[in-house]
Amino acid sequence: MIANLDYGTLQQLWWILCSVVGSLFLFLTFVQGGNTLLWQVAKNDVESALVMNSLGRKWEMTFTTLVLFGGALFAAFPKFYATSFGGAYWVWMLILFTFIIQAVSYEYRKKPDNFLGAKVYEFFLLINGTVGVLLIGAAVGTFFTGSNFTLNVYNQVSWTHPMRGLEAAFSLFNLSLGLFLVFNARVLGAMYLLNNINFSAMDSFKARLRKAVWVNFLCALPFLLYVLASLLLMQGFGVDEAGVVSMVANKYLLNLLAMPLVLGLLLVGLVLVILAVLATAFKGSDKGIWLAGLGTVLVGLAVFFTAGFNNTPFYPSKVDLQSSLTIYNASSSPYTLMAMTYVALGIPFVLAYVAYVWRQMDSQKLAAHEVMDHEAY
Repeated sequence: MIANLDYGTLQQLWWILCSVVGSLFLFLTFVQGGNTLLWQVAKNDVESALVMNSLGRKWEMTFTTLVLFGGALFAAFPKFYATSFGGAYWVWMLILFTFIIQAVSYEYRKKPDNFLGAKVYEFFLLINGTVGVLLIGAAVGTFFTGSNFTLNVYNQVSWTHPMRGLEAAFSLFNLSLGLFLVFNARVLGAMYLLNNINFSAMDSFKARLRKAVWVNFLCALPFLLYVLASLLLMQGFGVDEAGVVSMVANKYLLNLLAMPLVLGLLLVGLVLVILAVLATAFKGSDKGIWLAGLGTVLVGLAVFFTAGFNNTPFYPSKVDLQSSLTIYNASSSPYTLMAMTYVALGIPFVLAYVAYVWRQMDSQKLAAHEVMDHEAY
């Protein structure tokens, strides 16, 4: 069956697979969101230890998924990888740096003879959860607002802005998307902690986490509304059958209307997140992370699909429209995509294993005596 897939179908399939990985990463940023909540919700050493050890069980998954996302894009859409990482390298280097200091912080925060002190590493985690996530949002925002690059006939990239990708964070749309992801990650982080920690005799700690869910949702809401309104009203980048790129009024609104399934993913995802927030903040539910996590994944899929499908360049150039990249002109060869598709048949088994391990790790809620007897992070 795979052998019968045509080149265009393979290109679309791999954009879907990359979108799934990217959307799962957005869900897993609950680790980064939890990192940023540490100083607000934890009022003593026991509560800090519970937060750090709860999130510490999962930080590797976020980092691995980010690397997997980059690897999938490199293999399936090498021209995008070469253009973005080769031109906007400062933004990607800074993102990777914030995730590196996260890894170092978890490993060394409680090590003996830690000359920097735990607070310094906790500050590094705050940087990862704010600057790192914000820049990821800004980078995704360029799928809609465009980037400052040109490609010559040999596909050599020239970046026309001296900030090398960091300028994306100064676009109001990109910045708003980044800030929404920061606050959404904080909502997810608080929900995960509520689901993962045994709050025996710590009712005030639990109440602070519920409050954090509601407060951060309210902070995220203005940025979400601005992003949605801008997306529906802004000019977008379209490509015709001849491969000529031009500006199209209300392009992304037209995309959603032309792809009702994608519009449905967006609406259902947003509703799930809202229901999870209300159930967590006002109904005493500790399972909101699953509704909100699924909602985040669905919204992420809608964003990636809107950016890449329906004759839309997913990485447009705003300084040279014809240098813009689509899933068709940026992809690997048919042979490479075909070989990768056979390998991808193993993905369901990997996901099943991850789900099994996750269930085993979280089969019992983390209790205070565990972290005080053996504090790993």
